[in-house]
Amino acid sequence: MNTTPNPSPTRAPRALIADDERLMREQLRARLAEVWPELEIVAEAKNGLEAVSMTESEHPDLVFLDIRMPGMTGVEAARAIAQLPVDEEGEGWPGCEIVFITAYDQYAIEAFEQGVVDYVLKPAERERLTVTVERIRKRLAQRASGNPATDDPPPAMQQLLQKLAAKMDPAKAPTLRWIQATVGQNIQMIPVDEVLFFISDEKYTRVQTATIEALIRKPIKELIEELDADMFWQIHRSTLVNTKFIAGVSRDLRGRQLVAVKGHPEKLEVSRSFTGLFKGM
Repeated sequence: MNTTPNPSPTRAPRALIADDERLMREQLRARLAEVWPELEIVAEAKNGLEAVSMTESEHPDLVFLDIRMPGMTGVEAARAIAQLPVDEEGEGWPGCEIVFITAYDQYAIEAFEQGVVDYVLKPAERERLTVTVERIRKRLAQRASGNPATDDPPPAMQQLLQKLAAKMDPAKAPTLRWIQATVGQNIQMIPVDEVLFFISDEKYTRVQTATIEALIRKPIKELIEELDADMFWQIHRSTLVNTKFIAGVSRDLRGRQLVAVKGHPEKLEVSRSFTGLFKGM
């Protein structure tokens, strides 16, 4: 079991900095030491792949990601980090906050100003960094109290990252319109907009429509890259649901949220990381 504790007042928060420019990493580290002296920088990455790997091994409370890095960009790294396994019982690593590092980019700034994620402009200025730090402190305190913030639900993050990825590389815009799936002994083409939900296990992903249950070998983390985030919400590490088929949300005796789906009797569990999707339920 993951034994990394949740951030708490008795433990210094831990961070990772990812930027392909050494001077930028050093400058941000120095600024952070001024405005957040108790923050511990546990690792520095030179690219997105390193950032994902180090996040998986170090389990930081927050990750500073340069939005444009060679190879895997900061946006791609953020999407990969969002798919890393977290502890749903709240006893281990609960995931991390993301802060993007960016040169002035009007499109990115407008997106970040919506409040879904925080950002730091290059070079990091003390005043703007202080604003970011206060927001992150608040979110980490809510996470430690077992009452994670719900103002910025995961779909908003997914949509932002998908739009940023498409802006930076139009070839990576979501394009999946049909699913080629195995139904019995046959291969069938299923329109994406007819899919009620996707559920993955270790080897296969189940594709469920109102009339068909099929299997594909594509994992959820790849489907997220190819599907429209406005249409499909991730409600669990292994589950995507088509928003137009959500009939309602209830709670079971253990307090877990369950999504009822139009046209199908199965109810889908909402994991702890995604409870902010359905505020007030």
